[in-house]
Amino acid sequence: MSQELAAVGIDAFDEQVYRALLARQAAAPAELAGELGTGPERVARALDRMHDRGLVGRLSGPRRRYAAIDPQHAVEALIQERTVELGRVRSAAGELAGLFEAARRGDAKEVEIVSGREALGRWFVRLQQEAKRQVRTLDRPPYALTTANPVEETAMRGGLTYRAVYAPEALEWPGVLDDIRRLVAHGEQARVLPGLRIKLAIADDALALMPLSLDLTDVRAAVIRPSSLLDALTDYWRLCWTLATPLLAPPGATGAGTTGSGATGSGATGSGATGPAEESAGPGEEDRLLLALLVSGLKDEAIARQLGWSVRTMRRRMSRLHDQLGAANRFQAGAIAARRGWI
Repeated sequence: MSQELAAVGIDAFDEQVYRALLARQAAAPAELAGELGTGPERVARALDRMHDRGLVGRLSGPRRRYAAIDPQHAVEALIQERTVELGRVRSAAGELAGLFEAARRGDAKEVEIVSGREALGRWFVRLQQEAKRQVRTLDRPPYALTTANPVEETAMRGGLTYRAVYAPEALEWPGVLDDIRRLVAHGEQARVLPGLRIKLAIADDALALMPLSLDLTDVRAAVIRPSSLLDALTDYWRLCWTLATPLLAPPGATGAGTTGSGATGSGATGSGATGPAEESAGPGEEDRLLLALLVSGLKDEAIARQLGWSVRTMRRRMSRLHDQLGAANRFQAGAIAARRGWI
């Protein structure tokens, strides 16, 4: 299988699809799939990726068809794009070399100010890569680059612990709740705290990154190394974690209480502290999430949107939980659910 385009970020299968399309000039995914001996959906995904890279165009009309773009121009654009990226890598390497030299001389600053979205993104990745035991975060909008953190799943597989406190506003952003559910399934411990006013990431007790403003027109952040300021921020994170409500239980942790530090429960059910067995059994995952979102302070419309329900369905489910809990209002429902270990 040819891989001449690997140097510009096109994988072997996508290049194979591209060559097949060049031979036809225009085709539907199913037509190319028969020729390549694979499924049409896999070919369609490859064509969509190449469309995003400017190698193919989508033809108008009811049928899903694509046309190849002249490689002389399309590939040249990819080469120029990769050249720019390599220039950024070279620039970043110079910046890192300067940091290394400063550390070797022993004059690295306790607080360093970095500017720009790309610099903030690079430092967030670096902070996670330098962590040896745990990463702790306070998370709220707006987001300078993306709501997702592609480093986290890999880091957790490598043994890092992630504990995150989210502002309710974060849960209203499209896709954020789904991201959190996926991360919790991989081991993240997630809580939610209304009134969260800052964003913060701490690696072990050695490095912190804190944006200085929530204004995306002036992106600046403080990189904080061991100092009394880092100690104070770590203490503030612990306070937020203690006050926050567990958002989602990790896999297998059902009916666990919410008191104490660390993870959100042990997964034990039916203990004497939680009352009758039918109470500790608790609701299903969706109703637990509904309760957690209500406690976090989200409005009905935002909760329904995140759960993929209508507002009417959400309120009907909440009314049923009120009856199940014997609660007269949402505050009581949250308090009783927390006492029973449902959230």
